[in-house]
Amino acid sequence: MTVWGIVVAAGRGERFGGLKHESILGGQPMWEHSREALLAGGAGGVIVVGPVPGGVTGGERRRDSVAAGLAAVPADATIVLVHDAARPLASPDLVARVIERLSSGGADAVIPVVAVRDTIRRVRDGQVIGTVDRSDLAAVQTPQGFSAGVLRRAHAAGEADATDDAVLVERIGGTVVAVEGEPANIKVTYPADLALAEALLS
Repeated sequence: MTVWGIVVAAGRGERFGGLKHESILGGQPMWEHSREALLAGGAGGVIVVGPVPGGVTGGERRRDSVAAGLAAVPADATIVLVHDAARPLASPDLVARVIERLSSGGADAVIPVVAVRDTIRRVRDGQVIGTVDRSDLAAVQTPQGFSAGVLRRAHAAGEADATDDAVLVERIGGTVVAVEGEPANIKVTYPADLALAEALLS
């Protein structure tokens, strides 16, 4: 089993107001936290996609950036982890759980999820029109783990964009399973999220 990771750090950070991956968290850039978590959790190597030292050039869309990272992953990799630089608090234990579940068989992709805790309502034009049953809803996190061959086929299968790579695997009929994520594994989207991440890290 050969595990490689891809850290996506190529976003423009429009909602954040600047390049998120360059933001300092606990004395080091966010993307370094994400890379170190993958390495500590079992990845043999990590490709960082984005304008960072040693990084590869990303693309216009998320899937383009992941494809650029995938092209740099050695051909003998059997498992590929895809992780957002904007999730710097993922633990090595979470990474290891994703790898372990994928290695146990029966899945082409493994995604960490956390239960949706808030009540979810449908709202249209300011009017509440219904309540969503949240019993089978989950919020998806990264790192996500993939059979390397399946992920390569999923990226080669079409040009439509997707919010994450598990969607691409689903489109080609792959099996996606879930493992328990971590509430602290937040995504830094707005400046206030960075302050929260700093507090959680402390």
